[in-house]
Amino acid sequence: MRTQFANGFLYPSDTTKQLSSKFFSPAYVLVSPGFDYKPSSSFSLFLSPVTSRFVFVMDDVLSKQGAYGVDTGSHFKYEIGAYLSANYIKTIAKNITYKGRLDLFSDYRHNPQNIDVFFTNALELKVNKWIAALLTLDMIYDDDVKVFENKQTGVMGPRLQVKQVIGIGFAAKF
Repeated sequence: MRTQFANGFLYPSDTTKQLSSKFFSPAYVLVSPGFDYKPSSSFSLFLSPVTSRFVFVMDDVLSKQGAYGVDTGSHFKYEIGAYLSANYIKTIAKNITYKGRLDLFSDYRHNPQNIDVFFTNALELKVNKWIAALLTLDMIYDDDVKVFENKQTGVMGPRLQVKQVIGIGFAAKF
């Protein structure tokens, strides 16, 4: 399952914000029997030719908009398709680790040629025994998500969503 905890907003003008996402709006739940190939401790590849995916939009306002591919007024959408997940972990240096994950999903019943992508990258840096830093880059593409408007054409459509985070933490053991 994948969702978020805080509200997300679009800013179509300088002064107005518009709710675009919140907890369980959307939420993605997968039921996916398949094959997990692990040739090494740093790489794994999971493949499922038959995956059930549920997309939940529990917020009534977003549901009425038909956000995230659910039918207008509905709170969930069922999809069946193929799923692939690749995970990679690499220790670059003693205190630097890269973790990457690529998830791909193709819905057999609706535009199977359009593949949904969730790609996350994390670079963990341990500065010393007290301080650590984390750099992340997440990219999501789903052609059913049509909440992004092209300002030049005025047409709603899917877009690549990108999230970048830089975190610095202080850790102490008592």
